Amino acid sequence: MPKLYSSSQVLKVLNHHGFYLVSQNGSHINYRKIGDPTLTVIIPAERKQIPQGTFNSILKQYALSKDDFEK
Repeated sequence: MPKLYSSSQVLKVLNHHGFYLVSQNGSHINYRKIGDPTLTVIIPAERKQIPQGTFNSILKQYALSKDDFEK
């Protein structure tokens, strides 16, 4: 079974890769990275475990790897 990551772990990696907090609406946090193209990611807030499908989608859309989360 693959390792599941918490919201705080995902946000820490996004911060390290240049994403910054834009807003929070209810249980979702919006992070953005200015560039070409500008990237926006929405993370479920305060979750102990992000579902594997959601995590894989974040990795794919934002060119991150699981190795980024192992550091």
